[in-house]
Amino acid sequence: MDYRNLGASGLRVPVLSFGAGTFGGSGPLFGAWGNTDAEEARRLVDICLEAGVNLFDTADVYSAGASEEVLGQAIRGRRDGVLISTKTALPMGEGPQDWGTSRARLIRATEDALRRLGTDYIDLLQLHAFDASTPVEEVLSTLDGLVAAGKIRYVGVSNFAGWELMKSLAAAERHDYPRYVAHQVYYSLAGRDYEWELMPLGADQGVGALVWSPLAWGRLTGKIRRGQPLPKASRLHETAQYGPPVDDEKLFDIVEVLDAIALETGRTVPQIAINWLLNRPTVSSVIIGARNEEQLRQNLDAVGWSLSREQIERLDAISTVTAPYPYLPYRRQEGFARLNPPIV
Repeated sequence: MDYRNLGASGLRVPVLSFGAGTFGGSGPLFGAWGNTDAEEARRLVDICLEAGVNLFDTADVYSAGASEEVLGQAIRGRRDGVLISTKTALPMGEGPQDWGTSRARLIRATEDALRRLGTDYIDLLQLHAFDASTPVEEVLSTLDGLVAAGKIRYVGVSNFAGWELMKSLAAAERHDYPRYVAHQVYYSLAGRDYEWELMPLGADQGVGALVWSPLAWGRLTGKIRRGQPLPKASRLHETAQYGPPVDDEKLFDIVEVLDAIALETGRTVPQIAINWLLNRPTVSSVIIGARNEEQLRQNLDAVGWSLSREQIERLDAISTVTAPYPYLPYRRQEGFARLNPPIV
């Protein structure tokens, strides 16, 4: 397993990390992902650690805290050998203090996460969404206090817009607060919007990408192809409305190229889709998930080999889409390109 620095920080993370969204799964979304109990979770953690994957990602909102609880049980007795990433900000109840990133909510959410995880510190705390109702200075000063208290070690965000992240980074620099070193983002061959603004921002500001849903919400598993109905076992029947939209025709074109490269390499479609992401700028780690040991072992085999330059170019070409305004001129017009050299 290779390791990379997380953004412009000293935290070394594996290029593959494990997403614990299936742990303790319940409800219409997380229940469809899986319902891994503590015993099975411990086995999955064992397999990850054997492969060198020591970063485990969860969130308080995953099955109303059950994911954190099961993860905490699965890593019990080996806390020093793992890195824990969790997230907070999304609603955990219906009260006015049950959502967002106010000082009161952040402190309580951190304490609750520590209790559920069975630990006294969190390696990486990420804000799951931007809270426009709370001043960024209040958010950052609270995180500063939590870092100083030893309860969290690094901070990051997830699903922020470019201006939201840049506003926060500027405030952190102005007041000498901890800077966000990670941005957990949706990025896949079937969803490359991350490249328009967030990737250049990450490269410029030293914010590493932790990629969620690298298989496009289950669409790049190799089981979904042109002219065929969704497999009965596909979770898309229940969860498609919760995930990023994907153009079906574009998806089918991508899958056909993935199929061809799978034949050339002897690798699976998911392994190729994940491996492609590992070559992209700013990507620190790709978060993989699994409902069982077989899925996990297959996803872990996405590393330790390389696509050829020609194969990468074919995947780039078939998956690219026209950039929206105002990014289009910087990618098509020579004068604009000189002002902003492309990084992809």
